[in-house]
Amino acid sequence: MSSSSVKSVVVPTMANEDRHVDGGVKEEIKLLNATEDWFGGVTVVASEHTQVADFMPRLRHSISKWKEQGRRGLWMKLPINQSHLVDPVVKEGFRFHHAESDYVMLVRWLPEDEPDTLPVNASHRVGIGALVLNENKEVLVVMEKNGGFKGTGYWKMPTGVVDEGEDIYAAAVREVKEETGIDAEFVEILAFRQSHKSFFSKSDLFFVCMMRPLSSNITAQESEIAASKWMPIDEYVEQPYNKKHGQFRYVAEICKARAEGTYIGFSALPVSSASGKDVYLYYNKQDCSG
Repeated sequence: MSSSSVKSVVVPTMANEDRHVDGGVKEEIKLLNATEDWFGGVTVVASEHTQVADFMPRLRHSISKWKEQGRRGLWMKLPINQSHLVDPVVKEGFRFHHAESDYVMLVRWLPEDEPDTLPVNASHRVGIGALVLNENKEVLVVMEKNGGFKGTGYWKMPTGVVDEGEDIYAAAVREVKEETGIDAEFVEILAFRQSHKSFFSKSDLFFVCMMRPLSSNITAQESEIAASKWMPIDEYVEQPYNKKHGQFRYVAEICKARAEGTYIGFSALPVSSASGKDVYLYYNKQDCSG
């Protein structure tokens, strides 16, 4: 389940509650506006600037009513301009779920007789490596100026992280252009690997993409790349670093097999999901005539 799986339906406010203030005057406590998700939970977005003294009575009243309704997970999105609410909300039993540059998401499980089934935050980061192979069976390689490969003498394929909302194939095209100035088109995914505890304790998915160059003149990215060149595929495969490390050895051998035409990867097929989104299905089209 995701906190974004909402039906965009405002939860019925039910009856508001009165509270007494100085002089015995009654003041109505309004329920917080919330949207209902598909799993019996609600999401509150504190979009308007409010003071702790005003917000917390409404939150407590809302939680009481939502418990009566049998609501389950409660998601609380606090924009950065509402960060003063974080401490009092946490003291009401909420915990951190995730944060972005402009908000923090907190969650609370309401049922006391059911196990907490709220999903954890995103578990993986996605990266790509680009095997750009020209007609001369030369591979586009770079030597990094920074990072773990700095000073190793290892010529590697361009790599990078897939941006939020970016397709794998598009990330490969972008990274090749950024690091080397080469225009390239995506051909297929050759292989992928999964590793754990890679980035702030998150897992990592890395996709090796076969690319076809559309240009040949290299302009290395000065901030990240120390050098870049076209290297014969055999020379790339035979590098000592590839021979020493199992993952790199297998990837290099797969790349050589693809260059020799004895290996086929997964092509990108644009399709529509059940919800109507435009997505890409990666499949071996040689063995599938769909």
